[in-house]
Amino acid sequence: MEKDLNEKVIEIELSYSVLTLKISKIGGDYHILLQGGDKPHIGCTVLAIPRASLKGGGEKSSTASVINVTGHKDEYLCRKLAEKMSAQTGAVVACTGGFHVDNITDGQMEEVIRKVEQIPLG
Repeated sequence: MEKDLNEKVIEIELSYSVLTLKISKIGGDYHILLQGGDKPHIGCTVLAIPRASLKGGGEKSSTASVINVTGHKDEYLCRKLAEKMSAQTGAVVACTGGFHVDNITDGQMEEVIRKVEQIPLG
């Protein structure tokens, strides 16, 4: 669902919850707000900066810096999104947010990771 040219909301249905991404264009850069589960929160912020891939061959990649809230495990989701979008768009990307489900199972964690890895960005 696109609100306007500078904002896009993506809702990902999971078998046990919903993950919501709000992507905002800020000048030539982007901010991704990730939230979901039973207790949405800010568990981390990732800042990804585009660069040439270390593999060479003209491929694009990105380098990320992370700030985690102590005890939170949201880095993987936010890092994956920020680095992917930064490499694809050539823009600086910040991803902030958190996803929490009480007593989450290994299978449920694998599901949310798999869904995040499949999100088309850029």
